[in-house]
Amino acid sequence: MKRNKITLVGVGLLTAGALALTGCAGDSGDTDSGNTGEGSGDPNAIITANGSEPQNPLIPTNTNETGGGKILDSIFAGLIGYAADGSVYNDVAEEITVEDPQNLTVKIREGLTFTDGEEVTADNFIKAWNYGALASNEQLSSYFFEDIEGFSYEEDSELTGLEQVDEYTFTIALNKPASDFAQRLGYSAYYPLPDAAFEDMDAFGESPIGNGPYMLDGEGAWQHDVGINLVVNPDYDGPRTPANGGLNIVFYATQDAAYLDLLADELDVLDAIPDSAFGSFESDLGDRAVNQPAAIFQSFTIPERLEHFSGEEGNLRRQALSMAINREEITDVIFQGTRTPASDFTSPVIDGWSDSLSGAEVLAFNDAQAKELWAQADAISPWSGEFQIAYNADGGHQAWVDATVNSIKNVLGIEASGAPYPTFAELRGKVTDRTIETAFRTGWQADYPGLYNFLGPLYATNAGSNDGDYSSADFDQLLSEGISATDPDEANSLFQQAQEVLLQDLPAIPLWYSNVVGGYSTTVDNVQFGWNSVPLYNEITKIG
Repeated sequence: MKRNKITLVGVGLLTAGALALTGCAGDSGDTDSGNTGEGSGDPNAIITANGSEPQNPLIPTNTNETGGGKILDSIFAGLIGYAADGSVYNDVAEEITVEDPQNLTVKIREGLTFTDGEEVTADNFIKAWNYGALASNEQLSSYFFEDIEGFSYEEDSELTGLEQVDEYTFTIALNKPASDFAQRLGYSAYYPLPDAAFEDMDAFGESPIGNGPYMLDGEGAWQHDVGINLVVNPDYDGPRTPANGGLNIVFYATQDAAYLDLLADELDVLDAIPDSAFGSFESDLGDRAVNQPAAIFQSFTIPERLEHFSGEEGNLRRQALSMAINREEITDVIFQGTRTPASDFTSPVIDGWSDSLSGAEVLAFNDAQAKELWAQADAISPWSGEFQIAYNADGGHQAWVDATVNSIKNVLGIEASGAPYPTFAELRGKVTDRTIETAFRTGWQADYPGLYNFLGPLYATNAGSNDGDYSSADFDQLLSEGISATDPDEANSLFQQAQEVLLQDLPAIPLWYSNVVGGYSTTVDNVQFGWNSVPLYNEITKIG
């Protein structure tokens, strides 16, 4: 088959036809952020950053939240990576060739190693992906292997679509067209694993061995609920070579505490300003303040299994609750210009976003319509009890949750309140094991810069991050047609139609799009936040 080699750039879907990601992975030009390097100091200095205790041990295929993801992305390198603007560059891959929307060939660079000295080969990817896909392993990110031939949710099944050609080359055969599959391969679920991982995966999760720009700083580097210390991996040979000596990620109990440390130069970079400082952080920090759009969507989810939220009654109540929320007022008063009311389920920074979907009026404040819909639901089964939204108290969510439930209470005349959990890990544990008995805050920070990523993992039947266990044949069909389309405009049109199904069913209640709101201390330079709101830690330098 004739193949045209095209470098994949930008944040759109892959173009039709064959495609190859090529270039020297050691060329930092692929990830150039425009930093001048002025003020660079000690290349061995440690950078401090904020974070949160991971929900689970640090296994790439079982991590689907930002606390763990931030760490994994620092200690592992994938086939590709994403620059600050969302464009794609090669890391472990030397070349990824898309033969057609169902068949890819991956060639990795020779001579790369894990931090235990084992060479990274094609087999390390194949074994890691098979582990992540195996039904009995119950990995949270197993959904990302669904498109590969041989995948099964019901029984243990080898990914027959993965075939090793030689030590550094393997092929991927998909069970259906997936036009953006190559673009997904920088996500953590697709990281390779060393042989040591399969000897004792539990132990590996507590002290992972990666192949990225950083590595754990010896035994005891991860102190649970305190922080994790990373140092530079001297053997990393790729485009993210650190300009510093390491990264200490501190797990703060509150965002206010982290902000105070930032102001005192006790913390170098912060990616989440507390709501108490929204009105002052830009004047506090001056040109060290960051307030820019990012691929982050915020919502809350009401599982259908909860009383009053199944069938027609549940659909009416979800619509009523959505229309009872004054998003404009909350984003103005609470967030002070750092959030934008949502008009869909994705993000304005992603190619294909639309603010004119049919049915989007359900996201607009309409107190009269909200009351009418709630009354219709009461006619089916009278409301009883209190409506609550669960949230993690360590994440700075209390103010907006309080404002949201107060809006609901005032419009619908019901009891409504927030239900705080001390930590993100505790909240997510309840959500994951399906023992939570209230609505709960949800959201999405994109894994890769594609519209599908905001839809498939969250709302497709059996998807790993489908916290409400939503299932719609119509949505699944449109999603499948969209990901099979090789024309980006056609694909985005189908994804928009799929969202119109979501607007009818409201498996989650969209709230707003988040800017990344952060800042950095006077002791560092070359700080830049990426398209997905995460700082490019490897580029940060100490001033000295």
